[in-house]
Amino acid sequence: MKADVEELYKIKTTDKETLLKWYQLLKLGRSLDDRAPNYLKQAIGWSYHAPAAGHDAIQLAIGQNFDRSKDHLFPYYRDLQTCVSAGLTAEEVIYNGISKDTDVAGGGRHMSNHFAKPEWNIHNVSSCTGNHTLHAVGIARGIKTYKAKGVAISSQGESSVSEGYVYEAINGASNEQLPVVFVFQDNGYGISVPKKDQTANRKVAKNFEGMKNLRILYCNGKDVFDSMNTMTEAVKWAEENQKPVIVHANCVRIHSHSNSDRHDLYRDKAELNYVQEYDPIAKFRRLLVRYNRATEEELSEIDEQVKVKVKAAHKAGLSAPSPAPESIHDFVYAPAYVPQKFPEGLHNEQSEPKKLIEALNGTLKEEFRRNPHTYIWGQDMANKDKGGIFNVSKGMQKEFGRERVFNAPIAEDYIMGTANGMSRFNKDIRIVVEGAEFADYFWPAMEQFVETTHEYWRTKGQYAPNITVRLASGGYIGGGLYHSQTIEGALTTFPGVRVVYPSYADDAAGLLRTSMRSEGMTVFLEPKALYNAPKAATPIPEEFEVPFGKARVRREGSDLTMITYGNTTHMCVEAADKLAEEGVGNIEVVDLRSLIPLDKETILASIKKTSRVLIVHEDKVFAGFGGEVAAIISELGFEYLDAPVKRLGATFTPIGFNRILEAATLPNTGKITEAARELLSY
Repeated sequence: MKADVEELYKIKTTDKETLLKWYQLLKLGRSLDDRAPNYLKQAIGWSYHAPAAGHDAIQLAIGQNFDRSKDHLFPYYRDLQTCVSAGLTAEEVIYNGISKDTDVAGGGRHMSNHFAKPEWNIHNVSSCTGNHTLHAVGIARGIKTYKAKGVAISSQGESSVSEGYVYEAINGASNEQLPVVFVFQDNGYGISVPKKDQTANRKVAKNFEGMKNLRILYCNGKDVFDSMNTMTEAVKWAEENQKPVIVHANCVRIHSHSNSDRHDLYRDKAELNYVQEYDPIAKFRRLLVRYNRATEEELSEIDEQVKVKVKAAHKAGLSAPSPAPESIHDFVYAPAYVPQKFPEGLHNEQSEPKKLIEALNGTLKEEFRRNPHTYIWGQDMANKDKGGIFNVSKGMQKEFGRERVFNAPIAEDYIMGTANGMSRFNKDIRIVVEGAEFADYFWPAMEQFVETTHEYWRTKGQYAPNITVRLASGGYIGGGLYHSQTIEGALTTFPGVRVVYPSYADDAAGLLRTSMRSEGMTVFLEPKALYNAPKAATPIPEEFEVPFGKARVRREGSDLTMITYGNTTHMCVEAADKLAEEGVGNIEVVDLRSLIPLDKETILASIKKTSRVLIVHEDKVFAGFGGEVAAIISELGFEYLDAPVKRLGATFTPIGFNRILEAATLPNTGKITEAARELLSY
């Protein structure tokens, strides 16, 4: 009786126009949801579809409480009804489902059922389930930093809450007190895995009850009114209090997880009948009729209107253009800053040399003064008198304040993911992160790193993550495992990210400036053994710039080319000088500076002159970046060669802590000299 009274109150206090609008949205979403599998059967598309049926009420409430003028919505792959409720048209849903060029999420570049409209702040999210929680936290940081109105809304299934980065996101939002609403749509299954195999708590939101500053609300996600009231309260509370909220909504999954799943293999008939009985739309329709807010005729008329709308959308979808094959090359990289004062990244400055660490620290400060929308964070790098392990960011918090320069938790995925999120808030924002204290510790962030590399391409140029990822890299410090690796061999395999690796102070300053002024993401690898090394110190012109994709000839020569970067550049120069003194040969040393993009022209021009090439880098020879350089030379410069392409780098072993073991593993001047001598005598 009490439930009936409450339902009567809710339905009586909502105006009829609103109730009928909700019904129309529910029917439109369900009609599209039901129609989706037919496209696959007809080989038209929609090869991935995760039905929203059973989640309809909470998804309607999410969309109705999203204000695109100020809020940011991060839907997940089951949020078809959410996106319809938020304003996507039937045509836009179908364009996405059958991967048309007119798809507003990204022109058919992303998996079907990943609905988005970036221009409305409905963000294009990854297939990595739950990873967008970090992006929502990042953009909420932007909302709070700029004292803007609105909240970030992140939606996901309950099983994705098991992911570590979800815990990082909610912990960070709690710690930073950010206006985020995390919606858990709990249907009891992660594909075929029941909830009891995911968590000890029956309600996964209870896993977070000990977090300070976090409010948790529970609702019946099958009931339109309970869902609507809870979401309204959550959004209002998060915005007014500038703190996070979890909304845990109990739902039912009426169909299989997706069109590649058969739920009858793990759900019995009783359960399948039960979920059909709890259909949110059927219940809502019964309420409208029972309490005289609509007649059967009125609702049937809406049903017919929806059919006409979906039929027209289907026709528009079939006639919409498909993406052009050649378009795969569009929007891989966001526009890079083009240096004006130093277009070739060269200079004749004769002033007092500065160390590489001074170049980095000075450039960071100069760019922070130039652009007030610049931010930096990382582990142990924002204190009054200390700027990380190596003091690269020393003095920055003191000058620019805690809002722009701050410490992050020891959570590399959080560092990267919130950078991705916050950079969405304003195109003028430029973010620098210390992705990890040492490059070796960057691996936990790889999920977010990979995600960020294809954001620009996936959204068809609608969003560029304007991020510079700084990593202290390389050995020669006696650091051993996790303190002496250089990881460019792995990072350069991903399209969409620029990777640079300077060897001298001037190039460090110039490349960092270009990175921070560019759109898109750049990985900036810093050879930490050279931070304070006199041999890496150089004069640096005011506002020196180095373009991406421009190598630098460090030593002219005619008999052999050494191609290198980072720590080994200095060793190559030393080896070349030694061999010249011995009268063995005149060696040219090419410092790549930029790995992605790569200066193929300078490489080939040098080899055409010398006819011999030795590729030297600190990373392992096997699967190292030099293998790609060697392949390019073999393909494009084979006719210039008088000897095989030779590579020198680290052994295919881990790097030991003992200095004897380190020396046995890494290249050095002596090893380079002998390799060059052999190649010259070929």
